[in-house]
Amino acid sequence: MKVIVFGASGMVGQGVLRECLVASDVESVLVVGRRPLGRSHEKLTELVHGDFADFSSVREQLTGYDACFFCLGVSSVGMKEPEYTRITYDYTLAAARTLAEVNPGSTFVYVSGAGTDSTEKGKQMWARVKGKTENDVIALPLHGYAFRPGYIQPLHGVSSPHRWMRVTYNVFGTVYPLLNKLMPKATTTTEKLGLAMLHVARTRPDQKVFYSTDFNAL
Repeated sequence: MKVIVFGASGMVGQGVLRECLVASDVESVLVVGRRPLGRSHEKLTELVHGDFADFSSVREQLTGYDACFFCLGVSSVGMKEPEYTRITYDYTLAAARTLAEVNPGSTFVYVSGAGTDSTEKGKQMWARVKGKTENDVIALPLHGYAFRPGYIQPLHGVSSPHRWMRVTYNVFGTVYPLLNKLMPKATTTTEKLGLAMLHVARTRPDQKVFYSTDFNAL
């Protein structure tokens, strides 16, 4: 299996990339980003691309892959809807539409979030935007899926690029077993999330939206 990962510099993307690199059935991994990751691996290839709203110039480099794990995302805090939509919706669909054309029948997993609004009509801006993103990805002529994690505990050296988040995860990491026991439907780990993505890419189930309980059960 050949896999593409977007957002590999973020915490979720780091976790997903790690599971792809250690999976025996993953032949190669292409990481797409605006700047190099600064790491090397026999399976890893990087594609540095500046315009995430347009992938027409790199179509050939994106051809021949079986699955794409789209982990790119930002917090909506302090952002207005047009800006948040550009990053959350426009970037995701630009990648997904291109991959639907060059790799028809491939798998595309979009990392969304718990609380996403599939009706696209709710009061929360971020939930509406993510809901539309999910719906339009799933409607494309490929195997589209939406993953809605809640709290994610980083493992295996994975860390957030944001200092305040690293501090938070370090604190919660000491009590994660208890947190997971108290809120099993709202918690998971980067390892389980990555393994769940690979499972979906391998099996292409009929279920289209997955939650933490699903990740933890696979």
